[in-house]
Amino acid sequence: MNRKIKKQVLQLLAGDLDTARRELAQYDEHGLVNPLFSALYRSEAVLRWHTVTLFGEVLSRLADKDMEAARIVMRRFIWSLNDESGGIGWGAPEAMAEGIYHHDRLCEEYLHMLISYMRPDGPLAHQDGNYLELPALQRGLLWGVGRVAEKRTALLLQKNIVPDLLAYLTAEDAVVRAFAARALGLLGAVEAESALQALVADNHELQFYHEGNFTVPTVGEFAETALEQVRKQQAV
Repeated sequence: MNRKIKKQVLQLLAGDLDTARRELAQYDEHGLVNPLFSALYRSEAVLRWHTVTLFGEVLSRLADKDMEAARIVMRRFIWSLNDESGGIGWGAPEAMAEGIYHHDRLCEEYLHMLISYMRPDGPLAHQDGNYLELPALQRGLLWGVGRVAEKRTALLLQKNIVPDLLAYLTAEDAVVRAFAARALGLLGAVEAESALQALVADNHELQFYHEGNFTVPTVGEFAETALEQVRKQQAV
């Protein structure tokens, strides 16, 4: 990795998102992959989340020019979440989701993998789950599912993910509960109404990132918003 490029990219990602977006657009996408992977593992929230956002955009442009190179990036995300990799996979579900959000071909080829991280493996041929057990990874996964749900609602519903998401509403981790509620609301999952209602009084606060903005809502606020979306769907 060119150290000068890595340093430039890290400095951009730590600053204003729009500036970083504009400046990174001047770089060749192939040359940005390794600096972005490096940034994805950083602990600074602003830098890491800006990386998630821009990784998806860079990956989409890369896929337009060189689909096989984009596939290699997606496989690196997948490998990082594999026990055999020896790593943890921090940021991988979120960045995968951004790529799936932005690019139709990546969605077509890799959405099933993102979903598989919510599902346990089983004895039947179709039970090919890759369930993530660490709550920290579940947070990223459910954030990612919610991100994809903003754009690809019908496709996610076709994949029958509502039962998977419902199971997370009773998780011990507050962030997991919140992001599961958000995803269910975006999907208009009427089956979730009673479970969402049970979360309205949940006052646990969390940091939430969306397209460059950070907020500190409660789990209950996510549940209330999701309930509004579900009830709107019921009225259709």
